[in-house]
Amino acid sequence: VQLVESGGGLVQAGGSLRLSCATRGRTSSRYAVGWFRQAPGKEREFVAGISRSGEMTSYTDSVKGRFTISTDTAKNTVYLQMNSLKSEDTAVYYCAAARYGVAPITGGAYDYWGQGTQVTVSS
Repeated sequence: VQLVESGGGLVQAGGSLRLSCATRGRTSSRYAVGWFRQAPGKEREFVAGISRSGEMTSYTDSVKGRFTISTDTAKNTVYLQMNSLKSEDTAVYYCAAARYGVAPITGGAYDYWGQGTQVTVSS
């Protein structure tokens, strides 16, 4: 399984971006998908997750109400819509897939990772 992220870039504070995570390979097997981020000098942190069924979502507190995770099963793609961006959202964002029904919040539980996409929010 290969995960390919896209959609990162430079945006002003208060702006929006939509990240995409396209799943390629054994897409007949469904996975829970999580988005993580890592800022310079900081540990990787869980941002949002969506269950294998697409019915359950979870978010870290700092992004609740601003970020929305969703899935398009026909396109085998998971999205992360990010609104009201803040400078502290600046990081490399990674999507990951796990053989679980719900998306774990720990990175070690994931089986596949994308290459990451840079999000920079200018203040």
